[in-house]
Amino acid sequence: MPRTIIIDTDPGQDDAVAILLALASPELDVLGITAVAGNVPLNLTEKNARKICELAGRPDVPVFAGADRPLIRRHLTTAENVHGKTGLDGPDLPEPTMPLQDRHAVDFIVQAVMSRHPGEVTLCPLGPLTNIATAMRREPRIAERIGEIVLMGGGYFEGGNVTPSAEFNIYVDPEAAAVVFASGVPLTMIPLDCTHQALTTAERVETMAAVGTPVTKAVAELIGFFERFDEAKYGTNGAPLHDPCVIARLLRPELFAGRHVNVEIEMASELTRGQTVVDWWGVTDRPANATVLKDVDADAFFALITERIATL
Repeated sequence: MPRTIIIDTDPGQDDAVAILLALASPELDVLGITAVAGNVPLNLTEKNARKICELAGRPDVPVFAGADRPLIRRHLTTAENVHGKTGLDGPDLPEPTMPLQDRHAVDFIVQAVMSRHPGEVTLCPLGPLTNIATAMRREPRIAERIGEIVLMGGGYFEGGNVTPSAEFNIYVDPEAAAVVFASGVPLTMIPLDCTHQALTTAERVETMAAVGTPVTKAVAELIGFFERFDEAKYGTNGAPLHDPCVIARLLRPELFAGRHVNVEIEMASELTRGQTVVDWWGVTDRPANATVLKDVDADAFFALITERIATL
């Protein structure tokens, strides 16, 4: 029986690949996609989510617009310098024709979780955690009914990618992250420590493009635009393909390794706001609240993405 998931996202080229991987995988039943402001503002992230559903040939997947700014802070930090002015720069994707759902993303999340059996719904946040935290505040009972949250965010050994200590998704809304990490929901965090091993090398992108379908060509173009920023920044052959790690973890958990540890979110410090403080070595008595992944089999990860997206 397929695993029921909701993808919460701020597309983003790597978000797009994650959505395509999920829609190409029969093991997953995507109930809906909820958009949040992050990589680009909300009016673009909800549009981008619909573009990707149509690219996959899945206009039946409902897309909902959610939070347009962080939980408490007024200013939204975005990342057009990485993702381009649309968030999906690279291929020329047509404007979506499928409708945006009338319901707010938070209302959809609450209704979807509360109307199903406890543990049935897995949440897959790929961006800032504003929608998830807002849903938990609006209906606290969802925390005991969510099966698992598997999210991309944070960093420890790798530090941060938007400040020296903070990863983008957590930095944009650390107050929301603090709500989610304190919720008691079974939580898997996929930080930069893990995603920085999943590099879009020239060989991996060429293998994807060589499949020759419209979708694999579009993905190669998405990656080609996205990777130029991180290649220059890190001096690597390729860029980290962050968000598809969330979906791959659901499909092939054996590709990943990590530890069940305590994670706290720094909200106040000027220097470290948005830092995920990971007690990797168990030096505090704070109880473990997250499985933090540190390693991924990158070759098998990219083989899985190519194999699945080739079917769309």
